[in-house]
Amino acid sequence: MKSFGSLYQSGDWKGEKHVPVIHLPEKVKKGEVIELKVNVGEEIPHPNTLEHHIAWIKICFHGEGDKFPVEIGNYNFTAHGEYGVFTEPYIIVKFKAGKSGTIYTASYCNIHGLWENSKEVVVEE
Repeated sequence: MKSFGSLYQSGDWKGEKHVPVIHLPEKVKKGEVIELKVNVGEEIPHPNTLEHHIAWIKICFHGEGDKFPVEIGNYNFTAHGEYGVFTEPYIIVKFKAGKSGTIYTASYCNIHGLWENSKEVVVEE
């Protein structure tokens, strides 16, 4: 049986335009608001045309010792050229975490499929 996870691709975002790029501080204080930025195509721009675009980005946080991750958000990019309007796959979101953990991101390109990335964040007392 194939698993859903086997469909995800990953790579170095500096050389692959489909990998979600995660920007957040490596260390934060407990209870502090964390500003998280996620985008696709930072080093090599993604076309974002009707024919070739990023449809969505999903962000989750998995706290150390937690059984399941928590979805921070699911962001859909729906303007792909209608009346000259194009969305860019770039998100800024703020959240708080009570403990250290991992940010997981996933993006979907309508031609090249599912892509993933992750980054650790340390929450200090």
